[in-house]
Amino acid sequence: MEINPNFTEKAIRDYHLIRSALDNKDRNAYAQLLSNYRDSIYFMLLKMTNNKDDAEDLTIEAFGKAFKKLEQYTPDYAFSTWLFKIASNNCIDFIRKKKQRVYSLDKEYNDEAGTEMAARIPSDALDPEESMIKMQKINILREVVEKLKPHYRILIELRYFKEYSYDEIASELNLPLGTVKAKLFRARDLLYNIIQTDESII
Repeated sequence: MEINPNFTEKAIRDYHLIRSALDNKDRNAYAQLLSNYRDSIYFMLLKMTNNKDDAEDLTIEAFGKAFKKLEQYTPDYAFSTWLFKIASNNCIDFIRKKKQRVYSLDKEYNDEAGTEMAARIPSDALDPEESMIKMQKINILREVVEKLKPHYRILIELRYFKEYSYDEIASELNLPLGTVKAKLFRARDLLYNIIQTDESII
Protein backbone atom coordinates (compact mmCIF):
# COMPACT_ATOMS: atom_id res chain seq x y z
CA MET A 1 0.00 0.00 0.00
CA GLU A 2 1.45 3.35 -1.02
CA ILE A 3 1.76 6.05 1.60
CA ASN A 4 0.86 9.69 1.13
CA PRO A 5 3.74 11.41 -0.73
CA ASN A 6 3.25 14.46 1.49
CA PHE A 7 4.06 12.54 4.66
CA THR A 8 6.61 14.07 7.02
CA GLU A 9 9.52 12.04 8.37
CA LYS A 10 7.56 11.40 11.56
CA ALA A 11 4.55 10.13 9.61
CA ILE A 12 6.78 7.78 7.59
CA ARG A 13 8.42 6.59 10.81
CA ASP A 14 5.00 5.86 12.34
CA TYR A 15 3.86 3.97 9.26
CA HIS A 16 6.90 1.67 9.41
CA LEU A 17 6.20 1.06 13.10
CA ILE A 18 2.59 0.19 12.30
CA ARG A 19 3.66 -2.29 9.63
CA SER A 20 6.12 -3.87 12.04
CA ALA A 21 3.44 -4.10 14.74
CA LEU A 22 0.92 -5.72 12.39
CA ASP A 23 3.17 -7.84 10.19
CA ASN A 24 5.70 -8.98 12.79
CA LYS A 25 3.61 -8.75 15.96
CA ASP A 26 6.36 -6.47 17.22
CA ARG A 27 5.55 -5.38 20.78
CA ASN A 28 8.37 -2.86 20.69
CA ALA A 29 6.68 -1.14 17.75
CA TYR A 30 3.48 -0.76 19.77
CA ALA A 31 5.50 0.55 22.71
CA GLN A 32 7.27 3.06 20.47
CA LEU A 33 3.99 4.36 19.04
CA LEU A 34 2.70 4.73 22.60
CA SER A 35 5.86 6.55 23.65
CA ASN A 36 5.76 8.88 20.63
CA TYR A 37 2.28 10.26 21.39
CA ARG A 38 1.36 9.45 24.99
CA ASP A 39 2.26 12.87 26.38
CA SER A 40 0.68 14.91 23.59
CA ILE A 41 -2.53 12.85 23.75
CA TYR A 42 -2.61 13.19 27.53
CA PHE A 43 -2.22 16.98 27.48
CA MET A 44 -4.91 17.33 24.82
CA LEU A 45 -7.31 15.26 26.93
CA LEU A 46 -6.34 17.13 30.08
CA LYS A 47 -7.39 20.39 28.41
CA MET A 48 -10.67 18.79 27.39
CA THR A 49 -11.50 17.23 30.78
CA ASN A 50 -9.60 19.44 33.23
CA ASN A 51 -9.12 16.29 35.32
CA LYS A 52 -5.80 14.43 35.58
CA ASP A 53 -7.24 11.00 36.39
CA ASP A 54 -9.85 11.22 33.62
CA ALA A 55 -7.14 12.31 31.18
CA GLU A 56 -4.94 9.37 32.21
CA ASP A 57 -7.76 6.85 31.80
CA LEU A 58 -8.86 8.33 28.48
CA THR A 59 -5.27 8.31 27.19
CA ILE A 60 -5.02 4.59 27.87
CA GLU A 61 -8.45 4.01 26.31
CA ALA A 62 -7.44 5.95 23.20
CA PHE A 63 -4.35 3.84 22.61
CA GLY A 64 -6.28 0.67 23.41
CA LYS A 65 -8.91 1.51 20.79
CA ALA A 66 -6.33 2.61 18.24
CA PHE A 67 -4.24 -0.54 18.63
CA LYS A 68 -7.29 -2.79 18.36
CA LYS A 69 -8.29 -0.99 15.14
CA LEU A 70 -4.77 -0.66 13.77
CA GLU A 71 -5.53 -2.85 10.74
CA GLN A 72 -8.16 -0.28 9.71
CA TYR A 73 -5.58 2.49 9.48
CA THR A 74 -4.73 3.55 5.92
CA PRO A 75 -1.70 5.71 5.03
CA ASP A 76 -3.80 8.35 3.29
CA TYR A 77 -3.18 10.54 6.32
CA ALA A 78 -0.74 10.53 9.22
CA PHE A 79 -1.15 8.07 12.07
CA SER A 80 -1.06 11.00 14.49
CA THR A 81 -4.12 12.54 12.81
CA TRP A 82 -5.98 9.24 13.05
CA LEU A 83 -4.96 8.70 16.67
CA PHE A 84 -5.89 12.20 17.82
CA LYS A 85 -9.31 11.85 16.20
CA ILE A 86 -9.94 8.57 18.05
CA ALA A 87 -8.80 10.16 21.32
CA SER A 88 -10.87 13.35 20.92
CA ASN A 89 -14.03 11.50 19.82
CA ASN A 90 -13.72 9.09 22.75
CA CYS A 91 -13.25 12.04 25.11
CA ILE A 92 -16.27 13.88 23.69
CA ASP A 93 -18.39 10.77 24.28
CA PHE A 94 -17.06 10.55 27.84
CA ILE A 95 -17.83 14.22 28.56
CA ARG A 96 -21.31 13.90 27.05
CA LYS A 97 -22.13 10.91 29.24
CA LYS A 98 -20.72 12.65 32.29
CA LYS A 99 -22.80 15.78 31.66
CA GLN A 100 -25.96 13.71 31.45
CA ARG A 101 -25.48 12.97 35.16
CA VAL A 102 -24.88 16.60 36.14
CA TYR A 103 -27.76 18.82 37.21
CA SER A 104 -27.48 22.52 38.04
CA LEU A 105 -28.46 23.47 41.59
CA ASP A 106 -28.39 27.18 40.74
CA LYS A 107 -30.76 27.23 37.79
CA GLU A 108 -34.30 28.43 38.45
CA TYR A 109 -37.12 26.24 37.25
CA ASN A 110 -40.63 27.51 36.50
CA ASP A 111 -43.87 25.70 35.93
CA GLU A 112 -46.30 26.62 33.14
CA ALA A 113 -47.74 29.44 35.25
CA GLY A 114 -44.30 30.96 35.76
CA THR A 115 -44.08 29.96 39.42
CA GLU A 116 -40.53 29.27 40.58
CA MET A 117 -40.00 25.67 41.57
CA ALA A 118 -37.19 23.76 43.25
CA ALA A 119 -34.84 21.89 40.97
CA ARG A 120 -35.95 18.31 40.68
CA ILE A 121 -32.77 16.34 41.28
CA PRO A 122 -33.16 12.61 40.65
CA SER A 123 -32.25 10.42 43.57
CA ASP A 124 -28.89 8.66 43.40
CA ALA A 125 -30.36 5.67 45.20
CA LEU A 126 -30.91 2.55 43.12
CA ASP A 127 -34.17 0.64 43.29
CA PRO A 128 -33.91 -3.00 44.52
CA GLU A 129 -33.75 -4.46 40.98
CA GLU A 130 -31.02 -2.04 39.88
CA SER A 131 -29.05 -2.76 43.06
CA MET A 132 -29.22 -6.50 42.41
CA ILE A 133 -28.06 -6.08 38.78
CA LYS A 134 -25.20 -3.85 39.91
CA MET A 135 -24.09 -6.39 42.52
CA GLN A 136 -24.22 -9.21 39.95
CA LYS A 137 -22.00 -7.21 37.57
CA ILE A 138 -19.53 -6.43 40.36
CA ASN A 139 -19.36 -10.10 41.37
CA ILE A 140 -18.78 -11.17 37.74
CA LEU A 141 -16.04 -8.56 37.36
CA ARG A 142 -14.38 -9.77 40.57
CA GLU A 143 -14.40 -13.34 39.23
CA VAL A 144 -12.68 -12.14 36.05
CA VAL A 145 -10.11 -10.12 38.01
CA GLU A 146 -9.27 -13.24 40.03
CA LYS A 147 -7.99 -14.82 36.80
CA LEU A 148 -5.26 -12.19 36.51
CA LYS A 149 -1.79 -12.70 37.93
CA PRO A 150 -1.42 -11.26 41.47
CA HIS A 151 0.66 -8.23 40.47
CA TYR A 152 -1.99 -7.20 37.93
CA ARG A 153 -4.92 -8.12 40.16
CA ILE A 154 -3.84 -5.82 43.00
CA LEU A 155 -3.59 -2.89 40.58
CA ILE A 156 -7.15 -3.40 39.28
CA GLU A 157 -8.49 -3.85 42.80
CA LEU A 158 -6.84 -0.67 44.08
CA ARG A 159 -7.81 1.42 41.06
CA TYR A 160 -11.39 0.29 40.45
CA PHE A 161 -12.66 -1.38 43.62
CA LYS A 162 -10.97 0.89 46.18
CA GLU A 163 -10.83 3.90 43.79
CA TYR A 164 -7.22 4.82 44.56
CA SER A 165 -5.56 7.53 42.47
CA TYR A 166 -2.45 6.67 40.46
CA ASP A 167 -0.30 8.48 43.04
CA GLU A 168 -1.92 6.56 45.90
CA ILE A 169 -1.31 3.23 44.12
CA ALA A 170 2.33 4.14 43.52
CA SER A 171 2.73 4.99 47.20
CA GLU A 172 0.86 1.89 48.40
CA LEU A 173 2.92 -0.51 46.26
CA ASN A 174 6.15 1.48 46.44
CA LEU A 175 6.37 1.64 42.64
CA PRO A 176 7.32 4.48 40.27
CA LEU A 177 4.26 6.30 38.91
CA GLY A 178 5.21 5.41 35.32
CA THR A 179 5.39 1.72 36.22
CA VAL A 180 1.94 1.84 37.79
CA LYS A 181 0.44 3.40 34.65
CA ALA A 182 2.18 0.94 32.32
CA LYS A 183 1.12 -2.08 34.40
CA LEU A 184 -2.47 -0.84 34.63
CA PHE A 185 -2.54 -0.47 30.85
CA ARG A 186 -1.41 -4.10 30.50
CA ALA A 187 -3.78 -5.30 33.23
CA ARG A 188 -6.79 -3.71 31.53
CA ASP A 189 -5.79 -5.21 28.21
CA LEU A 190 -5.56 -8.66 29.78
CA LEU A 191 -8.92 -8.13 31.49
CA TYR A 192 -10.51 -7.17 28.18
CA ASN A 193 -9.11 -10.28 26.49
CA ILE A 194 -10.41 -12.55 29.25
CA ILE A 195 -13.89 -11.05 28.98
CA GLN A 196 -13.87 -11.36 25.18
CA THR A 197 -12.83 -15.05 25.22
CA ASP A 198 -14.92 -16.24 28.18
CA GLU A 199 -18.38 -17.07 26.82
CA SER A 200 -19.81 -17.46 30.31
CA ILE A 201 -19.18 -13.77 30.98
CA ILE A 202 -20.51 -12.24 27.75
